[in-house]
Amino acid sequence: MPPPAILEGIRVLDFSRIFAAPAATQMFGDLGADVIKVEEPAGGDDTRILGVDTTKPVDLPGFSPSFLALNRNKRSVGLDLRNPSGRDAALRLAIACDVLVHNFRPGVMDRWGLGYEAVAKRNPRIIYCEFSAYGDRGPLAEVGANDVAVQAHSGLMSMTGPTGGEPVRCGTSVIDLTGSLAIVSGVMAALYHRERTGEGQKIGTSLLMSSAHLMSYFYTEYWMDGTIRKPMGTANHLSVPNQTFPTSDGAVVIIAYADDMWARCVKALDAGSIDRAEYRTAAGRRRHRQRLVADLGAVTATMTSQEVMARLGKVRVVVAKVNSVGEAADHPQLAAVDGVVDFEVEGRPVRSVMAPFTLSRTPTTFRRAPPRLASDTADVLREFGFANDDIAALRNAGAFGTVESRAETEKSGAD
Repeated sequence: MPPPAILEGIRVLDFSRIFAAPAATQMFGDLGADVIKVEEPAGGDDTRILGVDTTKPVDLPGFSPSFLALNRNKRSVGLDLRNPSGRDAALRLAIACDVLVHNFRPGVMDRWGLGYEAVAKRNPRIIYCEFSAYGDRGPLAEVGANDVAVQAHSGLMSMTGPTGGEPVRCGTSVIDLTGSLAIVSGVMAALYHRERTGEGQKIGTSLLMSSAHLMSYFYTEYWMDGTIRKPMGTANHLSVPNQTFPTSDGAVVIIAYADDMWARCVKALDAGSIDRAEYRTAAGRRRHRQRLVADLGAVTATMTSQEVMARLGKVRVVVAKVNSVGEAADHPQLAAVDGVVDFEVEGRPVRSVMAPFTLSRTPTTFRRAPPRLASDTADVLREFGFANDDIAALRNAGAFGTVESRAETEKSGAD
């Protein structure tokens, strides 16, 4: 019999939506927690339709690729938090849970009677995680933001892109997904503290803090000597070569920061044009960066990506082919390290990325596919002590939203 998952028995009440916090609560689910996703009944998590052309027939209505990627191992409860009865039901769930996660703007949960003080008064063991744009105080506390906005605010965008070019967004929601790891780290630390002391606590983190973590050494460099880094394309200011180079069928990244690594690179590529005295030291390579990059690029452009990789890989020079998204997703290495999971949603095969770590004694698990909106409302409420009459009263009071948005709740047996 497999060992219990590390968070088995932990209940997580998840009020979050979009990317950062749902990615974190999915990891709690992968670790065995019972994650209860509270959604607005009328439409649910905005990610359900994000990037989907709703004017055309869709494969899985309510299940965009983004939603499928971030919401496995969860159950969905539809509650209208603008309705007093919906808020009362949510509070009743919160006081029986171990962890609560939300990413509403600061003050919203307090106004609804679901803030930390209100929940902790009834459940002192609660670990309450609030994820916001810029934090709960300071001049930007009331300002909304998303990943791209904070890429701009943080300075990340100002140093991303080609040399001399316009600011460029990172291709993925890098601050959101870094934020998800901050949430997981904070909650796991708080659970460990509670295990030792019995005390719950409030955790605060934000897109701002996640971006600062990503930019930390650039900020310190600026604070120390005033340096403000500019875009360098794929190059790295710390060493040369450390960027992409063209090949006859694409491009590769070559990193040879150490002098002995550069010497092995030169020998493996067997090109006299890069065997220059001025390139043999790190300082010399940085000083002659532009010419070295041109010389090395002229060599690699005559070879295929696989040939460059084979030559340099044999001599322990860091090299990687620049893959398309599809090539990277289908590369056997990701599956080899248990990085993918396959499941079905309404008969449709789906593949998504697993949590970014493995545990030898308490492994992550897949237990349930991402839920249809509000599909678990009645079951969850009953588990938390709501009688059928209570559920009917909530429905009649509008806790499950409008008549139209009640359809999923009624289908699940809330009578």
